[in-house]
Amino acid sequence: MRKIIGILTLLSLLQSPLLFSQGEVKLPDRGICAHRGASETHPENTLAAFKEAVRLGAQMVEFDVRITKDKKLVIIHDKSVDRTTNSKGLISELTLAEIKELDAGSWKSKEFKDEKVPTLKEALAVFPKNIWLNIHLKGNKELGEATAIVLVAEDRMHQGVIACGEVAATGVKNVSQKILICNMERQSDRNEYVQKTIQEKYPFIQLLKKRNDDRLQENIRILKQNKIKVNYYFGDTEREVKELFDNGVDFVLTNKLEQMLEVAEEMGIKRLNQ
Repeated sequence: MRKIIGILTLLSLLQSPLLFSQGEVKLPDRGICAHRGASETHPENTLAAFKEAVRLGAQMVEFDVRITKDKKLVIIHDKSVDRTTNSKGLISELTLAEIKELDAGSWKSKEFKDEKVPTLKEALAVFPKNIWLNIHLKGNKELGEATAIVLVAEDRMHQGVIACGEVAATGVKNVSQKILICNMERQSDRNEYVQKTIQEKYPFIQLLKKRNDDRLQENIRILKQNKIKVNYYFGDTEREVKELFDNGVDFVLTNKLEQMLEVAEEMGIKRLNQ
């Protein structure tokens, strides 16, 4: 009962202007998004990878959220811990305490031995309030609601963009209509995806890299006319990133963070806090 009362109290505060400080924070207009943090040099989706992304001056950081057996929110991409820890098992069948016992760094390098799988709250605490957070949900309505509640409680609504499908988005909207959502309900046809994003008035979209991107410029032109921010997955070469920015993409997700930040700098896009 206390938990329910606490949630209802939190929701009732959503209209209060004192709860948020977004008017005081200047966020980047465009830039490089660190895919799962500085994942080329650090173990993905860990605090070490996020701290390095912040240190290097990334304008946006992308990370993945899943829900544990005991309904806690953790940062990990896969359904299981098999690939990125020293153990095996599904996230949905493990408790937070069990996951916290795992080594999530040694698979990358012995330098990161005993790095842990972070919770959503732990991840948010690493980031300054002037960096975009691309929060990719790996779950349904329940995860959408739980993530949105944390985002509000931690005063991160102004910078947190929840990337999710339609079902999870309903959960996010149940908490607050003000939370920014990136439409990840991709259609088989990109033109349909663009039109759906416009119709549903999503503020962000995340376009996927395709072998044939002949219509990319036209897609972006239409999105810009409707004031929709464009994320793009992905760009790992100088040529790709330059073309994407020239075409109007706002944030380019990359696995090669340091190199692509240098490319962006050459185009006049300053690193964050530099």
